Amino acid sequence: MFTGIVEELGRVERIDHAEESARLTLRGPLVVSDTTHGASIAVNGVCLTVVEHDADEGWFSVDVMAETLSRTGIGDLGPGSPVNLERAMALNGRFGGHVVQGHVDGTSTVLARRPGDRWEVVTFTLPPALAPYVVEKGSITLDGVSLTVSAVADTTFEVSLIPTTLELTTLGHRAVGDSVNVEVDVLAKYVERLLATHTTHAAPAIPATASHATPTTEVPA
Repeated sequence: MFTGIVEELGRVERIDHAEESARLTLRGPLVVSDTTHGASIAVNGVCLTVVEHDADEGWFSVDVMAETLSRTGIGDLGPGSPVNLERAMALNGRFGGHVVQGHVDGTSTVLARRPGDRWEVVTFTLPPALAPYVVEKGSITLDGVSLTVSAVADTTFEVSLIPTTLELTTLGHRAVGDSVNVEVDVLAKYVERLLATHTTHAAPAIPATASHATPTTEVPA
């Protein structure tokens, strides 16, 4: 479990491709400083498992399966690519963002960047499959960054990026046409599932002619 508060801007050191998978070696001195074999680290919002690491050298390696490569932006990374890194949240940690699982729901494309006084408003495409879960003032995760949706339309949504986010995450460098990983609020998905299940299993209405209806008594003339 993560919170979408990026701890470190790391980079890809090496990618070793196999037939249906890849092993990524990444530099991230902070996140690897206390990691262990099998620990979870979010890379651009994708929860991945540490398979090798060297805390002294500041690097770690993760295995990425074919589905992850095809359904997220991880497959587009190359040596030197910057990546947002976050360790799994400790039970005694501060919950600075929102509930982030590291399970990417899809990708979105940068459509426009509009600079403000000290921030930027960035417009993204809104894939139809994700549209029901994106609401104004709701939470969304982009490349592992917990953000608040500032505006939403039928096919687009916007977020406002403060200077810290622009400086310390990959979102400060995403150009028009670039793709980002999207994870919608898991609470919305659970609500949808619960409502669908309730509707499917709702008890049928009892007709007025049911056997337990109060019988009428005929009064003789």
